[in-house]
Amino acid sequence: MLRVHSIESFGTHDGPGIRMVIFLQGCKLKCLYCHNPDSIQTTGGEEYHIEELVQMALKMKSYFGKKGGVTVSGGEPLLQAKALIPFFKRLKEEGIHTNIDTNGRILNHFSRELLDDYADLIMLDIKHMTEEGYVALTGQANKEIAFNLAKHREDSGKNMWLRYVLIPGLTNDPKLLHQLGNHFKDYKTIEKIEIQPYHKLGIHKWEALGWEYQLKDARENTEEELQEASEILKTYFKEVRIN
Repeated sequence: MLRVHSIESFGTHDGPGIRMVIFLQGCKLKCLYCHNPDSIQTTGGEEYHIEELVQMALKMKSYFGKKGGVTVSGGEPLLQAKALIPFFKRLKEEGIHTNIDTNGRILNHFSRELLDDYADLIMLDIKHMTEEGYVALTGQANKEIAFNLAKHREDSGKNMWLRYVLIPGLTNDPKLLHQLGNHFKDYKTIEKIEIQPYHKLGIHKWEALGWEYQLKDARENTEEELQEASEILKTYFKEVRIN
């Protein structure tokens, strides 16, 4: 069984090609910009049998083409890594591409097996390059955990994308972008990095939960800021995409 927050058909921003995107319930972080804050609590969502989700994916398989497949996002999917192993195993049996969108906070026996044996791709969300900034954005300490998972993926030789939310005044400092590039510049498995422009689409969800949205004063990126960030990162990565 998997505890699911929501399911999106025909997703085009969560991995290669057209994808079925399954957002799982539960996350240990509370990112200030989270656009699915109702997925943070582990007690919410709806339980699905694994085979039920497999059959949903099979009905969509003809739309996936050569590149598409299933992406599991969240919340944080690796919280349910044990249940994801048989799910991804079944998808692989059916010839369906598998992808995990993760914050990288969980690297245990189950997540290692999932990443090493069944995940064709992972998209790793890099929150911040300093410990102080990481704590301020996520509410948790130790940014190195995500970097450990990235190193594990690199050592496995399997493909990885990076994702980075660009927030004016918080994460768009050129110094931070150069730190990001320098940290990962020698990685061979990183196919691309995706810049995620900051937006406020989740504010109404925060308000519905009775939570204060602390980035109300943050503005969205200008086109110039996005292009500047892209040009900096292009000096370190094979491909840079602005989502």
